[in-house]
Amino acid sequence: MTELSPLTFGNEDALPRIPLPTVDRSCDLFLEWCAPLLTAEELAQTEKAVARFREEGSGARVLHAALAEYDAEPGVHSWLDGFWRRRYLGRRDRIALNANFFFLFQPAEGEPGQVERAATLTAAAVAFKGRIDAQEVPPEVQRGRPLSMEQLKYVFSACRIPGAEIDSSRTAYPSDARHVVVFHHGAVFALDVVAPSGAPHTTAEIADGLRAVLAASPERGQAVGHLTTKARAEWAASREALRALDPANAQACEAIETALFCVALEDTVPADARQACEHLLHGDSGNRWFDKSVTLVVFGDGSAGLNGEHCELDGTTVVAFIDAIIGTPAVDGEPQGAPAVAPVEFVLDDALRADVEEAGRAFADYAAATATSTLSVEGFTSGTAKALGVSPDAFCQLAFQLAHQRAKGHLGATYESIATRHFHHGRTEAMRVVTPQIAAFVAAMVDPAASDDRRRAAFRAAAEAHVARARQCQAGDAPEQHLWELQMLQQRRGAELGVPEPLELYDSPGWRIVRDDYLSTSAVPSPRVQYFGFGSTSPTCIGVGYGLQADRFDIHLSTPESVREQMTVFARCVRESVAELVELLA
Repeated sequence: MTELSPLTFGNEDALPRIPLPTVDRSCDLFLEWCAPLLTAEELAQTEKAVARFREEGSGARVLHAALAEYDAEPGVHSWLDGFWRRRYLGRRDRIALNANFFFLFQPAEGEPGQVERAATLTAAAVAFKGRIDAQEVPPEVQRGRPLSMEQLKYVFSACRIPGAEIDSSRTAYPSDARHVVVFHHGAVFALDVVAPSGAPHTTAEIADGLRAVLAASPERGQAVGHLTTKARAEWAASREALRALDPANAQACEAIETALFCVALEDTVPADARQACEHLLHGDSGNRWFDKSVTLVVFGDGSAGLNGEHCELDGTTVVAFIDAIIGTPAVDGEPQGAPAVAPVEFVLDDALRADVEEAGRAFADYAAATATSTLSVEGFTSGTAKALGVSPDAFCQLAFQLAHQRAKGHLGATYESIATRHFHHGRTEAMRVVTPQIAAFVAAMVDPAASDDRRRAAFRAAAEAHVARARQCQAGDAPEQHLWELQMLQQRRGAELGVPEPLELYDSPGWRIVRDDYLSTSAVPSPRVQYFGFGSTSPTCIGVGYGLQADRFDIHLSTPESVREQMTVFARCVRESVAELVELLA
């Protein structure tokens, strides 16, 4: 690709397709990736399962042939199209706290109040939508290559819809909706942010609308948003009961699901950044609608952040949205008059009221069983890492591995999200961080007899291996998502394709152990974001959202309450590991 289109979506169809790995390549990489986490016996068992998996004529070959046929179908953008749908929309547990993510914005200049901050963010978001619709948002470029901008179509008027067996994603691009929904005290209001003329309301007019919401909201609203915290099939049943009870409920759902986005006004004034993050991660669930793609949350003191639904959006796209609405405030046009404000009310019977209250109690208990922490590592920046001659991300991941070893006494499976947006409709690839070189590095660091020269050499080798694996993932040369899609293909079409039984590989120690996260990590740095985070992914997992930037290194941690003490030790060990490695390399 030589000449880039300046249109937002102008380069999408010219981007290369994500390559479909071969069975043999995925098998080779899978063994290589899981080996450092396995005992000799576990590795031998896994090797036998992989050998049978890759035999000529095996069920895996049949499944892969079907996947290749799908990849070649007209209208299919990638062999991962179905994978993404089932990975996110097929999960049956809660998405609140388990899948949704959050961003805590940097404090605003001038310390605006709640209404002023909410109005400014809302007006800027509406202006950003206008630029997307007009294809005036410049395509992002990385190392001279354009990136997929497709996800911008799922920022506005996008909502996940619960289903009994699989959810669906309701989107409208370009959306003709003119309203947002505002939550306060669990009550919901539709606030027009675009006038009937099609022109956006001014920031001051939106502020007046938000004041009208605050004045009209009851002390305690219906809090139907609690229902969005339920496991997906249970929420689907509650939604059907809502819609069946009264036509007004279908209209209320319609108002929320088609809204451009949500604005949640919170009376809470967080005591510190950790508490703000906790409210953004789960908060008062009666004042949320976790199925909406974007919810701007503004606290009583004007501090703010975002809760995002993951099925169509990844962190890099949401950061671009945040950078746009904070970095480019809306330029108001002509006044349009007072915006329309209307309550969005549900008709509830005793059974549904009880359902809402029980959902709220259950989620409050679930959230209380989650421990969180924030960590700022003083004096270490991306520039520090570069001055030491090491990839900033590699430095972070090696520090995390050393800290985990010291906190828990062993290495553990570690996931890192790697962006693949340079491909057509690209999203992310799953990287497994623990390499043989990282294992050797950690062993050298905890060996009192190891010399500094040995430790430095081990660090350099581990950092180089990390960068090499990340580049593999960026190129789509990774095994996990391919093998996972073959597993899901067998589950839904195995009988039809002549592969009725699950394949042995998926019960092997390698498959089970390499995917049982002890650390789940993701980096989405932005100068306008203070902290980024998400919930943990397993009973033993620490979720690590981190941003190593030019002026700071901020980390958010989340884990089940039962792992709180280990998380606290891990946080301390991260600080110590960073300082130790800087001294070692300097």
